[in-house]
Amino acid sequence: MLLQRVRVDPAREGLSDVRVDGDRVTEISAPGERLSAAGEDVVDGAGGVLLPGFVDAHVHMAQWSMARSRIDVGDATSAVDVVDLLVASGERSAVRAHGYRAALWSTPPHKDMLEAALPGVHVAVTSMDLHSVWLSPSLMDALGVVHPTGYLRDHDAIAMLAVLDARVDDAEVDRQVLDGADELARRGITEILDFEYDDNWSSWARRAARRLPAVRVTASTWSTWLEHCVAAGRRTGEPVPDTAGTVRMGPLKIMADGSLNTRTACCHDPYPDDGAGGESHGLLLVDEPELVRLMTVAASGSIASAVHAIGDRANTVVLDAVAAVRARMRTGELPTVGARIEHAQQVRPADLARFAELGVVASVQPQHAMSDRDVVDVLWAGRASRAYPYRSLQRQGVTLQFGSDAPVSPPDPRAAVADAVHRTDDDRPPWEPDEALPLSAALRSACGGRDAVTVGSAADLTVLAQWPHLLSNADLRSVPVLATISGGRVTHLSA
Repeated sequence: MLLQRVRVDPAREGLSDVRVDGDRVTEISAPGERLSAAGEDVVDGAGGVLLPGFVDAHVHMAQWSMARSRIDVGDATSAVDVVDLLVASGERSAVRAHGYRAALWSTPPHKDMLEAALPGVHVAVTSMDLHSVWLSPSLMDALGVVHPTGYLRDHDAIAMLAVLDARVDDAEVDRQVLDGADELARRGITEILDFEYDDNWSSWARRAARRLPAVRVTASTWSTWLEHCVAAGRRTGEPVPDTAGTVRMGPLKIMADGSLNTRTACCHDPYPDDGAGGESHGLLLVDEPELVRLMTVAASGSIASAVHAIGDRANTVVLDAVAAVRARMRTGELPTVGARIEHAQQVRPADLARFAELGVVASVQPQHAMSDRDVVDVLWAGRASRAYPYRSLQRQGVTLQFGSDAPVSPPDPRAAVADAVHRTDDDRPPWEPDEALPLSAALRSACGGRDAVTVGSAADLTVLAQWPHLLSNADLRSVPVLATISGGRVTHLSA
């Protein structure tokens, strides 16, 4: 395949052609020269800017795909607002909604509010961070769930979402997920890391049998399926059979703490009031010995670990656990595998360098910094730790990878780069501007660690209409994606 008429180097004038053989770039012409296209498929790059393909390194693919058709309650400022939006939707059979943020609400969600407004209706409302779900009494009865408020958090919420999703036919889930992958390609995304709470190896194998997804997929596992994965010899990076190389095994996902918006992110300092139901420092969902055990079991099977840690204490505990497991790797007792911390939203200054020392990847979501800035200013005010410390981590030499955590934030790397660089997504001044990243570092983090397209590099390519460094904050978010190529396959081409 020949990708014609693209700009590959901002310092050099003129357009180039790029040849792709299989899943690799094999030739790039000098600017102004043309490669012969005899007998090849030709893709017109329309004079666009060629970047390494965008990678969304943290998505919940089924949750996001299905949330696209659910009632959006993201603008609600109270539990009453949510109920009003549900009533106004006119839906009365089974209501699924998504997107509320309860961190600063004076009155928490309660099942009785749903029953009063929608008597007898099955209602499930998921928070924007997927760490809580609000159920109506009739739905709880149908599921055999007993809970005093119907407001489930953290592990209980994640388990409940799995139960709710299991009520949807696999064929319908697969249809929505594959359609969602098509949409990701339209946004320039070539690869994702899927953290859906599911047997992701089996689910993605089933979907690929229906049709290949438009993005390459790294499929995580959870502790529920860990022992089976180890026994089956599934190693991180191993291709899933019969998926044409589009799906591969990912890391073990572990939840170390809760979330900021549920006030369950585990922090060294207490929250400013007792709004978390007595959990003044948040919740540590797994202690260090159990964390070390899980990571050790995973490493014994050459499976990497990806640990969710938002609060600064959770990050400290996870780094301590990584250090313990790394010590066993250095002696050869365990195979050497990677480790990631997902989110790293609040980190003590003393822990910043430990990311680099231990080789821990910081998997971060710049859009969260913007959506959470007002909550941080209230719940984490006056802390010594740094919130969303992207520049601080980058200065330490830490590898940053960008994701969206979709459906928590929209899966759009253009917005992630803009948020990381400008630290504002509205008319307000930049928030914590000292933690803004240089554009080059932000693009590298959004492109899976690659700076440029070169001969021999993977044929994961994104063509934008203009160079990002020439664009304003607003224009960067909407720069057209002219073409997307994932693993050598054209997955999007603008009309």
